[in-house]
Amino acid sequence: MAGMLQIITYLLAFYLVVKGVEILQIALASNREKRGGIITFGVLVLLACLIAAGSFVAMQDEQAQSLNRDR
Repeated sequence: MAGMLQIITYLLAFYLVVKGVEILQIALASNREKRGGIITFGVLVLLACLIAAGSFVAMQDEQAQSLNRDR
């Protein structure tokens, strides 16, 4: 059961990173004159997605390791 949850968490982490990159690409493709704010927002969203993905994976790995220690 823990293996399935790990796979789902890894998929969630990958999805978060892809969505962050997608938002940054939308900001970079904008043809507005003052797009610095949009690009900054895209970079911040990408960083937030990377941090969230890493923390979700770390939490899930910690839970899986604690299940293995209990056996």
